[in-house]
Amino acid sequence: MNAVQVWLAIIGMGFVTAVTRALFLIGGERMVLPPRVQRVLRYAPAAALAGVVVPDLLETPAGFSIALSNHALWASAAGLAYYLWRRGMMGTIAVGMLVFTLLRLAA
Repeated sequence: MNAVQVWLAIIGMGFVTAVTRALFLIGGERMVLPPRVQRVLRYAPAAALAGVVVPDLLETPAGFSIALSNHALWASAAGLAYYLWRRGMMGTIAVGMLVFTLLRLAA
């Protein structure tokens, strides 16, 4: 790709981004989403978070791994277990970091 193609791609992506975001602003209050779409959109943040976090937890320098050597995966599982048990955010972070540190020191 030459410089002109790169700039055209950047401008095109910017235009598409602006148009798709502006559609909701242009419609304003006249645009009402059906209840089913509103229910589905409630899960969008959790799905996006899972889409970002899960690949990061499962991927290691050696590739895709669920082995004990994948410290981040097991630390996050311990943090999740603590959260489901106590529902405390600070404890979840502390447990996850403690397990992560202990696994790294043991390795």
